[in-house]
Amino acid sequence: MFAVIKTGGKQYRVAADDLLKVEKISGEAGDTVMFDTVLMVGGETDTVIGTPTVEGASVAAEVVEQARNRKIIIFKKKRRQNYRRKKGHRQEVTLVRITDILTGGAKPAAKAAKKPAKAEAAAPADKASEATAAPAAAAEAASGADDLKKLQGLGPAIEKKLNAAGVTTYAQIASMTDEDVARVEDEAGIKGRFERDNWVEQAKELAGK
Repeated sequence: MFAVIKTGGKQYRVAADDLLKVEKISGEAGDTVMFDTVLMVGGETDTVIGTPTVEGASVAAEVVEQARNRKIIIFKKKRRQNYRRKKGHRQEVTLVRITDILTGGAKPAAKAAKKPAKAEAAAPADKASEATAAPAAAAEAASGADDLKKLQGLGPAIEKKLNAAGVTTYAQIASMTDEDVARVEDEAGIKGRFERDNWVEQAKELAGK
């Protein structure tokens, strides 16, 4: 199933699990955002074209990160008038992951309903085991983990995602193969960031390799 949405004056064809870079919208990493201007919805057998929008249709997405595009240089010059102006601009953008295409006025499933179940499943059997688990977790976090935020283009939100994927040191990143990078990017939802920000080479310098 796919949909055509409009945001920031542009139109995008999207499907579930697509990563999409759009002009900046409000929200932090992990927040759910809705695109209500849906121009078309299509499936395997049927396609609905809006007039101009499809009534009751919307697209739900999760904010992956707030970022900025590459710098654009604007240069102006007037001949024989000694006039030159040079400016740079980096457009603020939001990277989102499409989670659901909704029709008929349906609403996205609330994430809050899942949290108690996770908390209950992860709760220790008794207070004694909880007291034992806390120091162990703290010791594990302190055992040689590097400050990955020193890598250019890597902020606190992405650092948490990399840690959750098992990446905690410069040496791990420096020794990654293309397959390792693809796996970690897929798990952390940061497709293309390693190559774009050259994290492997940066990590090699920080790790002294």
